[in-house]
Amino acid sequence: MSRYTQLSLEERCSIARLREAGQSIRQIAATLDRQPSTIARELKRNTGNRVGYQPAYAQAQTSARRWSGSRLERDDDLRNAVLDRLAAGWSPEQIAGRLAREEGHKVISHETIYRFVYAQLKRTNDTKWRLYLPRAKIRRGWRTKGGWPRMQGKCSIHDRPPDIASRQIPGHWEADCMLFRTPGPAVLIAHERHSRIILAIPQPRLRAQSVADSLANLLKPLAPDLRQSITFDN
Repeated sequence: MSRYTQLSLEERCSIARLREAGQSIRQIAATLDRQPSTIARELKRNTGNRVGYQPAYAQAQTSARRWSGSRLERDDDLRNAVLDRLAAGWSPEQIAGRLAREEGHKVISHETIYRFVYAQLKRTNDTKWRLYLPRAKIRRGWRTKGGWPRMQGKCSIHDRPPDIASRQIPGHWEADCMLFRTPGPAVLIAHERHSRIILAIPQPRLRAQSVADSLANLLKPLAPDLRQSITFDN
């Protein structure tokens, strides 16, 4: 007994052509070397009320029936566990790693979690779903504008004098911005390597000049020998 295989797109094209030529179901089945019940079922399930039987439409209908949805849509317990961790600020990578460690095997990939969230964004048109993601982006991909300001003429951390790494000389600072889940204001952080002092100031804008001015005002009250170098962490 031969094993049943799904009809191919080429076979569906033949069915449409032979059907249009007026052949019966048994004649079509004999031509394609298929069971008459297979042809009858195909015509019954994949014939549209308006378009009739079209190969491309039939192929799409078959694919749609075979799709059972994302695993997170089918597994309520897993979905709740993932969403709870996302709401708590975990990244999809952290969730996938933690679940694998707890169960002793891979449970779900971070890519599946990303796809699920973006599918909900598209399906529900509810932008609140983006808040489940670390960068809260509506669309996937790298940002080409905005983000951390690009300072002109800045010194790379790799080009600093080696004596700065010893933390023996005061006055060398490292700066960075603390961003939050909700896009908007940030906090500008400056850390002095020798004393380990940390200064912070709200930063409403992340434009290069705005950040540079805020950093200058933050360190201005200090003595000149405590303002020897500033390295940006980006």
